[in-house]
Amino acid sequence: MRVVVVGAGSVGRSIARELILRRHQVLIIDKYADEDRSNSVPDASWLLADACELSTMREANLETCEVVVCATGDDKVNLVVSLLAKTEFGINRTVARVNNPKNEWMFDEAWGVDVAVSTPRLMTALVEEAVSVGDLVRLFQFQQGKATMVEITVPVDSPNVGVAVGQLKLPPECVLVGIIRDEVPIAPGPYDAIEARDELLLLATPEAEQSLGAVLTGRPADQIRTHSPAGD
Repeated sequence: MRVVVVGAGSVGRSIARELILRRHQVLIIDKYADEDRSNSVPDASWLLADACELSTMREANLETCEVVVCATGDDKVNLVVSLLAKTEFGINRTVARVNNPKNEWMFDEAWGVDVAVSTPRLMTALVEEAVSVGDLVRLFQFQQGKATMVEITVPVDSPNVGVAVGQLKLPPECVLVGIIRDEVPIAPGPYDAIEARDELLLLATPEAEQSLGAVLTGRPADQIRTHSPAGD
């Protein structure tokens, strides 16, 4: 996915590096970034400009990104960028850093903030979660290459929410082997109902992955994205 990170301080660069390690495309926007900072994240794209300006956002092609991370040390900047990203460019999700706890009450939907957080690692996790729901994550492939273990998080709007496991119309080459719900593993029985945000673990052939994702999410097969874990 494409992520825009606003702010090239230690927090912004840390988030950018972690996202790049996870094979995401990252653009960092910072008006005052120097050569040392840009060299510290060489695999990111850089835009030296004021992120609070609409012209900067247009230059960054903000409408093509899926998440905007506002990671500056200035709460006012983080709020303004979040609001503009939402109202002017229709960004799916904004993740904003809260620097002063007294300002936390402002970091809500009224200011275009979907998620307000304070630690870099948590921000990275929330950025990935924003677009991973409904996507297939290939956990590993068996040695002969004829089957994979995949994970998919059930979207809130999936037609399968509330459907019993025994009633799921999975492709014939797919088997549900486990459910993780609220971080607790469950051995699925035929009468267990699927809940939104369940993490489903399945065995599938590579050829069946797209159709499996379509069945479980209700989306067209060509809109299902498959990710491999970082480091593969």
